[in-house]
Formats: sequence, C-alpha cells, structure tokens
Amino acid sequence: MRHPFNPERRRWLAAGAALALAGCAAGTTSPGSQRRTGVAEVNGTRLYYETAGSGEPVVLIHAFMCDTRTWDDQFDVLARDFRVIRYDARGFGKSAAPNPGERYSNVDDLVALLAALDAPRPHVVGLSMGGRFALDYAVTQPGGLRSLVVIDPVVSGWEWSREWLASYGPIVAAGRRGDVARAKELWLAHPLFAPARAKPEVEARLKTMVDDYSGWHLVHVNAERPVEPPTLTRLGSIKAPTLVLVGERDLPEFQRIAATVEAKVPNGKRVTVAGAGHLANMESPAQVTPTLRGFLLAG
Repeated sequence: MRHPFNPERRRWLAAGAALALAGCAAGTTSPGSQRRTGVAEVNGTRLYYETAGSGEPVVLIHAFMCDTRTWDDQFDVLARDFRVIRYDARGFGKSAAPNPGERYSNVDDLVALLAALDAPRPHVVGLSMGGRFALDYAVTQPGGLRSLVVIDPVVSGWEWSREWLASYGPIVAAGRRGDVARAKELWLAHPLFAPARAKPEVEARLKTMVDDYSGWHLVHVNAERPVEPPTLTRLGSIKAPTLVLVGERDLPEFQRIAATVEAKVPNGKRVTVAGAGHLANMESPAQVTPTLRGFLLAG
C-alpha cells in the first residue's frame, strides 16, 4: 500500500540523505550572487549585516562571543539557492553595543532588520545563543518564518544544572570585575570547546572572533528584555518545520536541551552530528552544510 504524500516526511528524508552524502558540500556562490554588506539603523541601534544570493530568505544567527564569521562554511553554499542574510547581534562583531541600562530585545532587532532588508518569512537558523534568538523569534512571530533550524541551541527559560553554573561562574565573575581578557581566556578554555580545540583551524577561527568581541556583555548586566512567558514553556506553539542539530560530543547540558526542543516542538526532528561538539557547523561543515541545505530546499 502506498503511503500518502507527506511533505514533512520528505523534509526529514532529504535532511537524512544530505547527512549521508555529507562529502558533497563543496561549492561557491553562483554568478550574480556577490556579497553585499551594510549597516541597518533600527530600534535606535546599528546592526551590521551581509547578504548574498537570491530567492527565499535565510537568516543566520551566530553564537555568544562570535559574529557573522561563524557561518563562513555555510554562507556561500546556501547563497547558491537562497537569499542568505547573516548579521552581528547587538554588542557583537561590527554592530553597536547596547546602551547600559537601556532595555532592548534581540527579537525586535531581528524583526526590524528583516523589515529593513525586505526579507519576510525567512528560514531562521541559529547556533547556540543564536538558537535562543531563533526559538524566541519562532514563538513570538509564529507567522514570520518558513522553517527553523537550531544548532546546539540555548532556550529561554532553561534551568541550568549546578555543573554548568559552576563551570560558567568564573567567566561571569572575571567579566564583572572588568577583567575581560581573563573572561575570554576562561571561555576559550571551557570544556564546551574541547572538540573545537582538537581542530587547530576551528580553534583559530573561534579565538579570532572571541579576541575581536568587545566584551560588553561580560562587563555589563545585560538589559535584554526576556520573552514572557519563557520560550521553554511555549515550544509547543511552534508550527514551522524544525530541525535540531546537536554535536555528538556536545556537553550533556546541551544534549538535554536539544532533546527537549525535539520533544516539545510538534514538527521537530533532531539529528546528531557525528564527532562534533558545540560548534557543530564549524567543526563538521562537511556534515552540517549539506544537511542544512537539504532541509531548506525540501521546504
């Protein structure tokens, strides 16, 4: 008996096939898809962005202490089929820092940036902290996205384990006493990045981004407005097809987060990236890039 056509099943099969054929990820942007850079003045701040390609918009959101370069392995490949947008969130990379004590919203910044770039209903992709922003966007803008991909994500409202808090606490303490250099040193040495440190090229790329980071969020109390109710309690409201990628060697904390997102999002599917840690798209681009591309194309 033939099974009825199921577009969601097709999407997962495409992602799985792309993962199996991971070695085929090489490529560059097609002719006419040159990069364009700019600064969007939105919500009283300035957000740096880069775009390339044409077609359905895809927005890429970076991890903590990182910037647009997080996506160097995916940007040009995706631009062969999509209009790809990557940007530095407020206080990171080339974007302006928050004003101390002034409330702001990363979701509102993303909404305003997409409006400024005339990029309605994008595919939204986020890594780690960027995964939190992507999930926050999905629950607050339910009609505002085509699909959702989160890689080793954080989720608003998560209750962190004592082990994580103990390991992260010294980084916060160093930043609060104004020792940004020490906070960055501790961050780069954190067990979270042990798999990345095993790959010299990835370690060097991560260190460059962290070195270039202003340290604003380390020194200041972040005045970002939280999503209320927390996104963790609203994951069931996400209707967009959702892919959760998690590195096989990521820390148990993030394995639990990924499993929770998959379990609570109705159209969620989790794929483990073999051999990768927390920065799965940087550590294993030969697996992640075609998987991501296949998922987006299946939409």
